Amino acid sequence: MTESTRGLLLALFSYSIWGSFAVFFSLLKHIPATEVLLHRIIWSFIFVAIILTLTRHWARAKSALLNRRLVLALFCSSLLIGANWCLYIWAVSVNRAVEASLGYFISPLIAICLGVIVFKESLAVYQKVAIFLATCGVGYKILGIGEFPWISLSLAISFGLYGLIRKQTQVDTVTGLMLETILLLPFATVYWVWLLIQGEQHFSMTLDGLLLILAGVFTALPLLAFSAAAHRLSLTLLGVITYLAPTLQLLSAVLILGEPFDKGDFVTFSLIWISLLIFSGGAIWRRRRTPESIV
Repeated sequence: MTESTRGLLLALFSYSIWGSFAVFFSLLKHIPATEVLLHRIIWSFIFVAIILTLTRHWARAKSALLNRRLVLALFCSSLLIGANWCLYIWAVSVNRAVEASLGYFISPLIAICLGVIVFKESLAVYQKVAIFLATCGVGYKILGIGEFPWISLSLAISFGLYGLIRKQTQVDTVTGLMLETILLLPFATVYWVWLLIQGEQHFSMTLDGLLLILAGVFTALPLLAFSAAAHRLSLTLLGVITYLAPTLQLLSAVLILGEPFDKGDFVTFSLIWISLLIFSGGAIWRRRRTPESIV
């Protein structure tokens, strides 16, 4: 098996797990989203700690913890990703996974806008067209349907800001996730103790307990696989595969969870999909003209 084939399989594995999140978290919809989040944090920490122990990479985490500027940046990123996780879990629990999937379709375009605002990056024509069409899609949902897509936009913006912070931190994926879970761990632990005292916690040695543990494993495992895939694949291919996860989330929300997908959703998603096709096609064409930019 070639390195590129191995990388492709790892990427497909990662995005398939992320794409199954709507179905997975629907199995926990009877548990408050905040409680699912605390277990996602705690068991992610435990799983990554095991990985670092087996690979003997604790020194990286310890060194990173001594960097105050890095810790501050990762504390901000941990709050953003924690809010993102909680909102997605809640959206699935109230049968709004379709809206949640839209957020992850929009997030690459939010990332472009943040690049323009923060880094003063210039936009190519195809990027401007893609953003315009995506804006039309969101605008249609607001004006045409009379509904502000706050779930979609909140997920897209929080994930975009998270990516912006992580882009500026000199830390690998595994170490970064370890530090983020460490920084969130005190909040999760205190909340769990409070639930125990109140007699309101749902963790037990039953199917619910297993699913709550898997929530942490399924958070860390695809990130580890994606990190390995990113070193073996071109940015072009990774960019195209990125849309597999929200596509699977959308399909599972409609076909498996039975959420409605009406004409308004069709128009909104169509405009978003067209914008993403333009965005991806333009990026591929641009990289082919400048092959040195491909990693």
